[in-house]
Amino acid sequence: MEGNTQQQTQQVNEDNTVAIVAYITIIGWIIALIMHSNKKTALGAYHLRDMFGLILAALTLWVIGVIPFIGPVLQLLGDIFLFVLWLIGLINAVNREMKPLPIVGDLFQKWFANMFN
Repeated sequence: MEGNTQQQTQQVNEDNTVAIVAYITIIGWIIALIMHSNKKTALGAYHLRDMFGLILAALTLWVIGVIPFIGPVLQLLGDIFLFVLWLIGLINAVNREMKPLPIVGDLFQKWFANMFN
């Protein structure tokens, strides 16, 4: 019985590790993706999708930033917004929660529903 409990605790820790590492830069996201491919979990997939959406949004803001005059302002505002979303996602991962990110979380889960399963 004790071995089963220890195995469940180890499984929860592995799930949580994937979720947390996904938020640590693009390299961390790639590492989390590799870890997740070895042992797929709902928590890991959820946070991989959220961070994937944030990465795509950041790349989009980077492109918008080259527009003269207004681009850098939009990029700065967007970057601040993405940082707040990233922080919320990281906190959710640490707490082992699958809460949607404000405004975009449900969209990310819907758009990337078939990814990382």
